[in-house]
Formats: sequence, structure tokens, C-alpha cells
Amino acid sequence: MLKLEQRPEPSRLWTYLTPPLAVAVTMIAGGALFALLGKNPVEAIATIFWEPLFGEFAFYYGPQLLVKGAPLILIAIGLSLGFRAGIWNIGAEGQYIVGAITGAGAGLAFYPADLWVVFPVMVVAGAAGGWAWAMIPALLKLRFGTNEILVSLMLVYVAEQLLAAMSLGLLKNPDGFGFPGSRNLQQYAPAHNAELVAGTGMHWGVVAALIAVIFAYVLLNRHVLGYHIRLTGQAPRAARFAGVRPKRLVLFCLGMSGALAGLAGMFEVSGPAGQISIDFNVGYGFTAIIVAFLGRLHPVGILLAGLLMALTYIGGEIAQSNLGLPAAAIQVFQGMLLFFLLAVDLFTNFRIRVIRPETA
Repeated sequence: MLKLEQRPEPSRLWTYLTPPLAVAVTMIAGGALFALLGKNPVEAIATIFWEPLFGEFAFYYGPQLLVKGAPLILIAIGLSLGFRAGIWNIGAEGQYIVGAITGAGAGLAFYPADLWVVFPVMVVAGAAGGWAWAMIPALLKLRFGTNEILVSLMLVYVAEQLLAAMSLGLLKNPDGFGFPGSRNLQQYAPAHNAELVAGTGMHWGVVAALIAVIFAYVLLNRHVLGYHIRLTGQAPRAARFAGVRPKRLVLFCLGMSGALAGLAGMFEVSGPAGQISIDFNVGYGFTAIIVAFLGRLHPVGILLAGLLMALTYIGGEIAQSNLGLPAAAIQVFQGMLLFFLLAVDLFTNFRIRVIRPETA
């Protein structure tokens, strides 16, 4: 007879073993899924994980890792601060959208002036937009005791409607022949988040993501606020006796995650995406949750997990093109990663024990 028995303390071995093991199990389960779809599972997995790095067109796909990974890392860093403290912001997708809207709106307000100040103003506006959207669940939680999970999640759908309204209304390109969407910011030099070094994929969003990783690491390991965040998540009662102020922590964690998500949206709309459109958002805010947990809520782990998830995005697009895999199958494959991560993570706090039935 098998029984799950709680460990006296979390296993350090399983803590480090869980992410790579979850990736391996996901490859096996994903291969089975692709086989059911009539595709060669080995070829499909190799296309997703090998082709972008070492294939014929790796010189093109390689830089795309930074382009795809930067927003995921930036959002996941913000989410991880709250998750560590037990504050669950599930609405980063909405904050990402609003940050893109406010950032693009600030840039287009200067059009067609050729001023160096345009892009810095967009950065501030993007962060402020995401922060303000995250303050809604924060203030409702503090004032009325609402659940930040539900409020932040519902606000995603409000943000999507706001995005559609802006694409068809206030930010609609007056020279766009009636088509929805804003002006293309890639064609407005002061507002364009261009590559800093041509052909590398390195733009200001990537720089911001790296700065966020360093900031989060220093905060969590060298600052008293980081100690309060970790203590609140691990021992809430002890945190109260240690002088932690829960309300301030809620405001900081939700505000920081919202600001970073807003920044990710601004860098995306001013760079790779180029414009505000109805289908601007592609789910980065939700995928970043997988990245945060795959990285064990650790800044360096999130950096590596973000690049891995970016690899599945790029490899998935190649698999769709070369092998005819449906986009939904790639999304299921990415979702499997979080599922198996949570499943395998069970063994960090529990172990299986064999119980022999007592003889008569």
C-alpha cells in the first residue's frame, strides 16, 4: 500500500530536480500528443527544442529568443514578488495591455514631432498604466477584502475590451483607410523601440528585463523588504510579529508586478508588435505565470525559464509551419509544462511511503 507522507522539511534535492524533470516529462507527454495527431513525436520535439538553436536558420531564430523572452521575464519577475508573499496577481495580461495602451498613447500624442523625450515619456506612461490597473485589485482587497485573484483576472477581460475600443476609436490611425489599429510606431523613429545592435534581438525591453532580474535578486537577498516578502510567504504569523505591514506589502507587490507588466506591454507595442491592434495581446501575461513557477520564483531561475518558454514559442511556430501542427497543440504542450511542474513539485514536500498490511 502506498501513502503520501509529509516531509519534516522541504527536500532541497527535489527543489532543484523538479524543473528539469518536469521538462522531461512534458517532452514525453507532448510526444504522445503529437503522435496522436499523426506526427512523428521525435521530429516534433526536435523541431521545437533543437531547430531554433542549431537548425539551418538558427542565425535568425536565435535573436528571437531575446525578443520573445524579454516580456515573459519582465512580467514573471513582478509576479514572483507577489507569489512569494502569498499575493496572487493573475491579471498581468490586463496590466500588460493597459501598459501598451498608455505607452503607445503617450508616444502618439507627440506625433509627428521628432523629440528625444518621446520614448522616455512612453516608458513612464507604460509603467504607470500597468501600475494603475494593478492598483484596482490592490485597493479593493485592502478596503473591502476582495479576492485579488478573481478581481485581477476579471480585469483582463475589461482590458481586452478597452484595447478593442482604442483600436477602433481614440488611437485609430486616421490614415489607415478605416482599418482598426493605431499608427505603426516602428515608422515613428522617436517612439520606436529598435534593436540596439542590429541582428542580435537586443532592444530596451531586453535591457529592462535584465535590470529587473538584478533588482529582484538584490531586493530578495540584500534588503529588509525582500526579507519581509519571503517571511510573509513562509510564515504569515511570524511576519506579523516581525513588524511586517501587510497592507503596504500588498500595495508594493501588486504595484510592482503591474508596473513591470505595463513596461513589457510598452516595449512590445513600440518594438516587435509595432502598433495597438485588437489582437495585440498574445497571452504573455498568463504564460509568465508558468515562467515564474518554472523558475522556482527565483530571479535567475526565471531568466532561464523565460528563455526556455521563448524557445517553445519559436519552436512551436516552426513546427506549425514545417510539420503542420495546429497552434492549439502547441498551447496544450506549453500548458503541460505547468501541469507537470506542479505535479512533480508535490515530492518537494511529500514522499511516497510503502506501508505493509499488518499480519493477522
